[in-house]
Amino acid sequence: MRSLLEPTRRARYAPARQLANRDLAQVLRVLDTDPVASCMVAARLQEFGLGTANGHGELWSRGGPAESLCFSGANLVPLRGDRDALRAFADRAARWPRMCSSVVGRRELALPLWDLLAERWGPEREVRGEQPLLALAQPPLATPDPLVRRVRPDELDRYLAAAIAMFIEEVGVDPRAGDGGRGYRRRITGLIESGRAWARFEDGEVVFKAEVGSLSRRTGQIQGVWVHPERRGSGLGTTGTAAVANAVVASGRTASLYVNDYNKIARRAYGRVGFRQIATFATVLLD
Repeated sequence: MRSLLEPTRRARYAPARQLANRDLAQVLRVLDTDPVASCMVAARLQEFGLGTANGHGELWSRGGPAESLCFSGANLVPLRGDRDALRAFADRAARWPRMCSSVVGRRELALPLWDLLAERWGPEREVRGEQPLLALAQPPLATPDPLVRRVRPDELDRYLAAAIAMFIEEVGVDPRAGDGGRGYRRRITGLIESGRAWARFEDGEVVFKAEVGSLSRRTGQIQGVWVHPERRGSGLGTTGTAAVANAVVASGRTASLYVNDYNKIARRAYGRVGFRQIATFATVLLD
């Protein structure tokens, strides 16, 4: 069977092009029509723009931003487009060695894009095909934990230990692999310094943690929610998440997060906070 990505088949489809800063205003207007699902990309573009040499990823389109968009960076994130646009994105992505660690986005875009890339980039390590995307635009229903606060820079090492434990448990790999943890430490340091890492400490140890991983003008996306194993079942996940969501909403933004469908405990906790599903994400994890 001929590959969907072979040159004789590709020629039928207009290619995807890389967008530049002259396209930024139009792109942001388009992303504003879907502010929760596009938060990860919108936050990055609002901070770094679309300069071709900024080192923070590329944005592609086939036919213009209103028709199709796909971000290529640490993750490959399809944002909009029909089947032909997804084929063009797959074609462009497959031209070079894979640099991203996942394909993630709205389920109806991420999974078809992966189908077009699997032959070149597979096999995947794991497909998380049902991830409810949740949003909260008003104060939480649950009472926020008053002891959950922003992490201070001098608390980096204690917070980092909890962040590593969460990452291994959630993603299944050690974030210190490859470079000894330097990159992950820089990432966590940046979140702390920007006031986007939150925790509850007891006797100097983190018992709850979460970060606002992406912060656009419209949305704050919460990630890395974790409760110390010895404190699970005590309600810290609900009240702690409520505290972080409350801070996001108080800033005039919508709080959001996405969660694996099979994580029933987390889904119940987020429901008690007041989060409601607005879409479904999917993530394809790659080695």
